[in-house]
Amino acid sequence: MAVKWSGGHSSSVLCLTVSTEGLVASGAERGELALWDGAGSAVAQLRLPQAEDVTSVVFSCRRPSTLYTAHGETISVLDVRSLQEPLQRFHVNEEEINCLSVNDTDGLLAAADDSGAIKVVDLESKKVSRSLRHSNICSSVAFRPQRPQSLVSCGLDMQVMLWNLQKVRPLWSMNLQECEMEEESPQSAGQFFNPPLAHSLSVASCGNIFSCGAQDGKVRIFRVTGARFERELQFQAHSLGVSQVLFMPEGYWLLSGGNDGKVLLWDLSSNIGKQQKSPAKSLHRKKAQAAASSRKDGKLNKAASNEHPGVVPKLSIEHGEKVNWLSCAEIKGSRRVLVADQSSSVSAYPLPEP
Repeated sequence: MAVKWSGGHSSSVLCLTVSTEGLVASGAERGELALWDGAGSAVAQLRLPQAEDVTSVVFSCRRPSTLYTAHGETISVLDVRSLQEPLQRFHVNEEEINCLSVNDTDGLLAAADDSGAIKVVDLESKKVSRSLRHSNICSSVAFRPQRPQSLVSCGLDMQVMLWNLQKVRPLWSMNLQECEMEEESPQSAGQFFNPPLAHSLSVASCGNIFSCGAQDGKVRIFRVTGARFERELQFQAHSLGVSQVLFMPEGYWLLSGGNDGKVLLWDLSSNIGKQQKSPAKSLHRKKAQAAASSRKDGKLNKAASNEHPGVVPKLSIEHGEKVNWLSCAEIKGSRRVLVADQSSSVSAYPLPEP
């Protein structure tokens, strides 16, 4: 049963984040920003200039009192100890920002926007150090833990990309629709009316495993090996688009939220992270098996395409509203998943312990 956190907003909550000290920040439409304590009480509120929707919030990794907020094309830096006028502002994006990510050394901030651009700001010099690009809206960007110069991104161009900030071009990219078409049988061609537009990314704490949620309702898990990544696992998670994915702080527990109003918890530890063989060789072998299977009976089996229909959620929450954002917080010694939706409140659900 959800506990509703109310009183912080009057508009739809669009984004959430939790500091290392357990303070929760939420951003909403019309420039609304709120801070919450662990009991779900709003302890501070602020309306940002121009009342532009607050689309992403992220705390500094090393300075938990510093909060980066995206509203419109602007990034405002705030001190949550005294929630007043921004300490500084960055106006480096040309269109509305969809996602912020800060690396774990607190040196770089990445902002992905509607133009497809990812602007990487050097927080010491306060200047853009890199401009990266998708060919359509860039919906999500995430620095990899323990690798401050490496990040992943995804967008409505159906591309997932791996970047190293010493280079302007991606180290590796994958078109989700092309992958699906390669692995589906001709009889399945009609299924592509629901293209895998990529909405959300999350990187596991190990830094080498990341997840992607897409419009086709599938969650895809990738493994980074050197300067490339391979798809390790995919499964149908939601009946409508996957709006949010979030790896829990440790291990391979993954939360997903969808446009079908469900929030699901997946334990993927038995599916990933324990393979002794090379993922690249494994995928190559599976593609060879797929080709053989296709010649044999005219269709591909699911195992050959890395699809795991047997992956079942450990917990299923019928939230009932389209999920805008997910976050995870430890409250009074137990885990909670925090859910933002079309309403002006935040919902908190208990989670089992990993």
